[in-house]
Amino acid sequence: MKPDLPPLRALHVFEVFGRCGSVSATAQELGVTAGAVSQQMKILENHLGQPLYSKEGGRPTLLPEAKTYHQFITAGFDQLNRAQEVYAQFQSRADIKISGLPTLLLKWLNPRIHRFQAEVHDAAIHLEATHSEPKPHQYGTQFRLTYGAAAEAFPHKQALFLDHCFPVCSPEFLRQYPEARNPDQLRELPWIDIDWGPTYSSVPRLADWLAHQNVAVSDRPPQSVHSLSSLALEAAAGGQGVTLAQASFAEFDLELGRLVRLSQNTLPMPAPYYVCWGSAVLQDPKAQAFLKWVLAGA
Repeated sequence: MKPDLPPLRALHVFEVFGRCGSVSATAQELGVTAGAVSQQMKILENHLGQPLYSKEGGRPTLLPEAKTYHQFITAGFDQLNRAQEVYAQFQSRADIKISGLPTLLLKWLNPRIHRFQAEVHDAAIHLEATHSEPKPHQYGTQFRLTYGAAAEAFPHKQALFLDHCFPVCSPEFLRQYPEARNPDQLRELPWIDIDWGPTYSSVPRLADWLAHQNVAVSDRPPQSVHSLSSLALEAAAGGQGVTLAQASFAEFDLELGRLVRLSQNTLPMPAPYYVCWGSAVLQDPKAQAFLKWVLAGA
């Protein structure tokens, strides 16, 4: 016979108490009084038939058995929170939910998405730009546009394109520094660096493009370093210097004349961009249409 479960309210208070480490901090997080926290902790202790914490040095400390118990309770509440997230996503008015790397959404998908909406007139789309990859429980509710090895975590994936890079600057900057078209002189001009962080250390930077042209890298420090390619492109469009652009991200700025391509020589990205999805996503005909469209466009 399974033992009776304690009251959910008492378990919730215990979960927060184990994280916060004090009655006052628990009360503050839950928006209740310290007395209410102590009461729920006592209810749980009475239900379990043993104390959960001791007060050594005036600060409450979970007992060894209670720490193990807390780990399981925390995992249970994590599952409840995930279930709520999934349900909220199902209840969303959006027909198609797309999560993606910020610049990939901003500079590649966003300028094109109106073409899809013109084909599927009543498709409501929700876009979420984030560097953080979705959690496994979210795979079945949304598409994910990502890069390289991150796609391996998803149940289904397909390469969109393998991008290539070249230096760009603003028309005004080029008028001021016409020598920017010469790689040997480009190395000495103001430049803007892009650093995606250690996870993407293999992504090319301007120094890599110069090395690919057999040009020695200058010791000149960058004007600025940006974690988002879109920010670096905006800095370049503002005349701050030269940056290495990915073709897919710079396409529309080049067409609009905000940026100028300085060389036809390119450096390929080490890995492709991907569209990823879970099995439940394609249950909707509109989502099927989006996948077909995005793959055809890429």
